Order: sequence, then C-alpha cells, then structure tokens
Amino acid sequence: MQLQVTIHHFELPLKNPFTISRYTVTVQKTVVVSISDGEYTGYGEATVNPYYNSTIESLKTSIESVKIILETIPENTHPTKLWEQLESKLRDNYFALCAIDCAYWDLYAQQQQKPLRRFWSEHDLQLPKTNYTIGIDSIEIMQSKIQQTPWPIYKIKLGTKNDVEIIRKLREVTDSVFRVDANCAWTTEETLKNAETLKQLNVEFIEQPLKADDWKGMEILKKESVLPIIADESCQKLADVSKCAEAFHGINIKLMKCGGITPALQMIQIAKAKKMKVMAGCMTESTIGISNLTQLAPLLDYIDADGALLLQNDIATGVTFKKGEIIYANENGAGAFLI
Repeated sequence: MQLQVTIHHFELPLKNPFTISRYTVTVQKTVVVSISDGEYTGYGEATVNPYYNSTIESLKTSIESVKIILETIPENTHPTKLWEQLESKLRDNYFALCAIDCAYWDLYAQQQQKPLRRFWSEHDLQLPKTNYTIGIDSIEIMQSKIQQTPWPIYKIKLGTKNDVEIIRKLREVTDSVFRVDANCAWTTEETLKNAETLKQLNVEFIEQPLKADDWKGMEILKKESVLPIIADESCQKLADVSKCAEAFHGINIKLMKCGGITPALQMIQIAKAKKMKVMAGCMTESTIGISNLTQLAPLLDYIDADGALLLQNDIATGVTFKKGEIIYANENGAGAFLI
C-alpha cells in the first residue's frame, strides 16, 4: 500500500494571551501530519513547546526522517506495530511520533469503517466533561473570562504570589468546579497549606504543584494532602506511570509527551490497575489534536480538551463542545478534517 505523507505548518493566534507559571503564549505554532491512501486521510498534530524543546524545525525533520517507512508499510499494518517500528527512530522526538501515531490511527479507523474510539470502547455513555482553562492574568481579567464563557468546570492556572486569593476572587463570579494547576511552582509546605483552603473553595484536585523531579515532596503530598494530587510534568511517558503511582493520586496523560494514542492506551491500563485516577490533557492544539484526544474520553475520569476553544480561528472541523459536553463528529476515524 502506497501512502502519501504531508506535513502542514500553521501559526494559531490565541483569543487572549495564555500565561502559566513558566511563560506566556500569544501565537501557538503547530504541525499537522496527514497520511492518505488516496481514498481516506488521517490527521495528527504536534505543537511547539519550549519546555519540551519542540520546534517546527525539529518536528519537520523528525517526520521527514521516517517518511519512507510510512509510505511503504504493508497494507493493514496495525497502528501498534507501526508505533513499535517508529519509536526507536523517534525516541528523541515523541511530539513528532505522536502526530504520526494519531494520523495513522485515524486513517486505520477510517479504512476499517469505525469511529476511532470503537477500538477500545463500545459506547459513549458517561463521558467526562472537559474543563475550560483560565490562564494567569489580573484577577479582573480572569473573572471576566469566566463570565464570558460559562462552563461547568474550570482549570485555573496558578503559580503567583497570591494564588489562594485568586481562587477566592474567582469564587465570587461562579459556583462551577475548579481544578488548579500550579505547573511546578509551589513547595511541599505551600501545597499542603493551600490545599486546606482550596478544598473549602470547591477545588476538585491540584495538578503538578511541585517540580517534576521532587519525588520525596510528592510522596509527602500523596500521604498528607486533603486534595488529590495529579501528575503532569512528572508523568511524560509510559515508564513514568508506575513511579507516579507511589507519589500521586492520578496522572494527566498528554499525547504529545508520551508519543501518541498507542502508548496512552497502555498508560491508562497501567494506571487503572494501580487504582489511580486518569486524566488526559491537551497542549493548545487545533481541533485536529483535540479530536484525537477525545477518542480516549470513554476510558477517562477527567479530560482537559479545551485547546481549540482558546484559538482565534481554528484550522479544522471535528469534535465540538457544549458547556463541557463532548459532541463527536458523526464520522469514522477521529472525525477531524482540515478546513
């Protein structure tokens, strides 16, 4: 089977500057991979991210390096087999591997005439609702963003000198559930203290409060925190799940960090076996990446799939959301298409 692989590069302006504890983004650069057999086309995406050394140049170079393998793979090769073949060649660029893996899963599902999620879930009952993320800003602007976008669950980015005060002030404008994400900005003592107050303010859990390698601190938090602690930066790849089980109540899987849908499915299985909560999140990608991500929703406890909602203009059609509820496109595969 001769496949055609195409690399697309986009710059996606955000509706508002998006700030976390490490940096601010106003334009999200992204690469979309399409894999076509002439009848069907699958799409995958990977974004630029300075924390993970992901650049447009590195993504394009890595994808180009395995193009010949993709274009000449035997017909009906299972996505898991392809991932195993590519992983050794793309071990230094899991973002690129993710884009390829998702695109091929999408194509494979279309060829099999099935929605992608049907390979691991028979129905779409009791799907988790996505949160809507509020980046760090002045309290007035953060309040305004909540008022402009009524939503059942918000993820609040923290990592300032007045984090608890921010949550108190945001509580004045909504009763919705809050999740907080400190992106490695807190200390162990800070987290324990903040958790006491945040629990009273209807915060559901705290995501990655400590630096990614502070395992001793996180083990203390797992034992003593009054709120669940979810790993993000500490849980990047499949091998990290078992270690996280000792220090966290749950994990947040990012497809780009782990290398795509194929390893994410394994991470979910291991985490559930270890009685951990499982979340999957996005990295401010377009509806291409979000449509792939939401295919995992039937397996998840929580999902953070609002990336495309933060963009000024999307580049694709696919999954949509109605106040947090996932509305799948009525299509086989992931259901996303470039506009």
